[in-house]
Amino acid sequence: MSLAIVATRAKAGVSAPAVKVETHLSNGLPGLSIVGLPEAAVKESKDRVRSALLNSGFEFPARRITINLAPADLPKEGGRFDLAIAIGILAASGQIPEETIHLHEFYGELALSGEVRPISGILPAALQCSRTGAAAFVPSENLNEASLVSNLKVYPVVSLTSLVAHLCGQQLLSHFIPDMKEVLDSRPHTDRAGMDMRDIKGQFQAKRALEIAAAGCHNLLMFGPPGTGKTMLASRLPGILPELSEEDALEAAAVASVAGQEVDPLLWRQRRFRAPHHTASAVALVGGGCEF
Repeated sequence: MSLAIVATRAKAGVSAPAVKVETHLSNGLPGLSIVGLPEAAVKESKDRVRSALLNSGFEFPARRITINLAPADLPKEGGRFDLAIAIGILAASGQIPEETIHLHEFYGELALSGEVRPISGILPAALQCSRTGAAAFVPSENLNEASLVSNLKVYPVVSLTSLVAHLCGQQLLSHFIPDMKEVLDSRPHTDRAGMDMRDIKGQFQAKRALEIAAAGCHNLLMFGPPGTGKTMLASRLPGILPELSEEDALEAAAVASVAGQEVDPLLWRQRRFRAPHHTASAVALVGGGCEF
């Protein structure tokens, strides 16, 4: 078959819109072109994919290869499409069965050796993938983050060779289905470092106000001269708040994932504390500008 369609997802905030990698092999002078509003890192993937396929022992088709990243009006950035492009070329050239890529989504950047490297923003993609009922093939280093999503079948991928062996039924990868009860039961039951109300000596009225605000989910405004303990009191408030629900924790963790921060599977449901400087502007607090 000269046409193959592989599912993946773009990085666009926390939405992770679906992207179809359409690969077509046709007659003509050998070459590879990528269309669909790709930025520089996506255009360079053709060189990474070619070297990864050859160094992994696969054939790079000596035909005219056209790769369309649909929808065409959605900007694509980063190396997250490398693995999906490689799988599309292998499926279109008949090196792997085309039916094995259905109901799967592929994420990962390829090294020239065929090794699969981690990407940022895997959690929003895994969350959207779980809602479609598909399974996800993710870089092995992104497994802990992707496993935060309940009922998502996740396959950790180390190299392109091992992935192709799985798709061809030669050597199956072990999948992982997160059980949130096991994750919650395995967390260490220790005090949260730096957020213990016992550190505060005195300030009985202020501590009572924190307890009332935490119990009733009220807003709290503290004012006073510098050095009276306002920041210290505020930093201890998350320690007496209930843990985030799974939905709220996933939303907060998705923001951290997109920002390139590591998400700890054992501490991901703890409340966040942010202390912006008092000179920060409104734009600095909420963000501004346009990514594209």
